[in-house]
Order: sequence, then C-alpha cells, then structure tokens
Amino acid sequence: MKRHESMASGSSGLSVAVLVSTGRHSLTGRPGRADQDARAVELALNVENSHIRLFHAGEPGEECREALRGYLGMGIDSISLIEQSADADVSAALEEILRESKPGLVLTGTQAEQGEGSGLLPYMLAESLGWSLIAGLVSIESIEGNQATILQALPRGQRRRLKVRLPAIATVDESAARARQSAFGPAQRGRIDTISHDSSTDEALAGLSIKAARVRPKRLKIVKSKSARDRFKAAAAKSEGGAGQVLSEVSAQEGAEAIFKLLQDENVLSI
Repeated sequence: MKRHESMASGSSGLSVAVLVSTGRHSLTGRPGRADQDARAVELALNVENSHIRLFHAGEPGEECREALRGYLGMGIDSISLIEQSADADVSAALEEILRESKPGLVLTGTQAEQGEGSGLLPYMLAESLGWSLIAGLVSIESIEGNQATILQALPRGQRRRLKVRLPAIATVDESAARARQSAFGPAQRGRIDTISHDSSTDEALAGLSIKAARVRPKRLKIVKSKSARDRFKAAAAKSEGGAGQVLSEVSAQEGAEAIFKLLQDENVLSI
C-alpha cells in the first residue's frame, strides 16, 4: 500500500485536511474510526498529487488513540491530535489550526457518531473562515488550479456536478465510496502527534444533560437503499414471507393475542 505523506511544505499538489472523529463498533462497542470520516479519508487518498493531513480535536486518552489508529491503517503516516477538554467547543481550536495550515480543501463526515453529533461543525468553520461549503460530497472528479469539480448527492439517488472555488469545506455523504480496510501494521507504525491547545468551554453543551440512549422500537419492513433503483426494486418486490396466519371468525381476545405475539416476534415490543 502506498503511504501518503502529511502536508509537505514547498511541494506541489493540493493540500487536503480531513477532520476525523472517533467512532464505536455497533456490535462490539470497541472504539474505532467513524464510517463517514473514513469515507472522507478515502476520498482524500484518491485525489492525485494530494498532501493529506488528518486532524482530531478531543481528549488525548488511550481509547481515543486506539480509535485514531484505524485511520492510520489506511495508509496515513500521522494524525495531529489537538488536545481539548471533555467540555470544550472544538470549533475554535480547529479554526485556528486551519488558518495556520491553509489547506486547499477540508473534508469531514456529515456528523459525529458519538457525543453531541449535531453536524454543525463544518458550517461553523465555513462561516468563521469565510470559505465555501459543499454538503453531501460523493466524489472529486478533478482539480484545476483553485477550482474543483465535484459530484454532490441529491435525494432519490440523483447527482449534481458542481464547480467549487477553493479553499472550501465539504461534508462527505454516506453514499460515497466505502473506505478501504485498516491494516494492522501501518496502524501501529503511524504517528499520533499531540498538539497542545487551549480549550474554550462549550456553553451550549454545559446546559445539557447527557444520558445513555434507550433501545427504540423498530419499524416493520425497513428498506435501506442508497439509490432510486434500489428503492424501486424493494417497493416492487413480492413479499417472501410464508409464516403468516389468516384469522377468521375469532374472538377479540384471540385476535389481540395474535397481534401481540406478532409485535413481539418483530421486536416492536420489548416487553
């Protein structure tokens, strides 16, 4: 695997900064890379002659470092870990870092998988820096000088081609190319460079109470698709269920019991 160097000064090519967050595996609960942020790194790796630098702002704990190594395993030499307290507003620190590093393009996921996860960070950075913002980036087709041609995701599987003046910030859509696997060797050899930075308290977050989410009842027949074609096929497909039961001339009690059992079998009720 070809390894990409961090943003080298004095070399030609586009400087790309990727803002990454920590995720957690949905089944095991182990810390790891966030899916949308990993797709953003994958997009950056596919930009020709790019000089990539990854930034993460947060607490420099062992769990955080373990999660960040998932990005190093994609072929990245190093990640810059900006030290921030647990109750910090990281937008101020990231704004200062981006002003100093002056990347041509900043990529990030739509929203974080943990914590507040409001998805407002890219918009706040774009407003404070005065840069363009593109939401729903799917792919980067070409870059010529200070202009990039990109594809943007639209509802119902549609795509729109845009020309964007750089520098710009882009949020990566979940329909972008899936991130490559993280290799163990490069993940362990990569560096996590810690940057000390003052933390500013997030006043809005300080007034909120955070508690563990409860398991929410799931809907029946959830269709997950990323294109109009997939949704049409799911809607037009015949039902494959053969375990149904037709109730005829039964009492209200028997009917209620049958419905209650169905809801329990489908995990709609957790009683």
